[in-house]
Amino acid sequence: MKIKAKIAKPEIIKINTEFIKLDQFLKFANAVESGGMAKEVILNGEVRVNGEVCLERGKKLRAGDRVLFAGMLFAVEREARELE
Repeated sequence: MKIKAKIAKPEIIKINTEFIKLDQFLKFANAVESGGMAKEVILNGEVRVNGEVCLERGKKLRAGDRVLFAGMLFAVEREARELE
């Protein structure tokens, strides 16, 4: 018997910098309430980046990266800048 897994549509989180650190990202995406909570969930192995458990608070996330935490899937995108 085959079981079909639901593929969650990620919530798009746009950043306007080249990268964002994982702990900052979790706060920015409102996935956690504080930096301390972000540190705790990362060090407890509760966060996956691109399918792999990530224990680095300072992991640099760039456009195209995907973060899974507590059943929430986020996709990092770079915000388009207007030409000046």
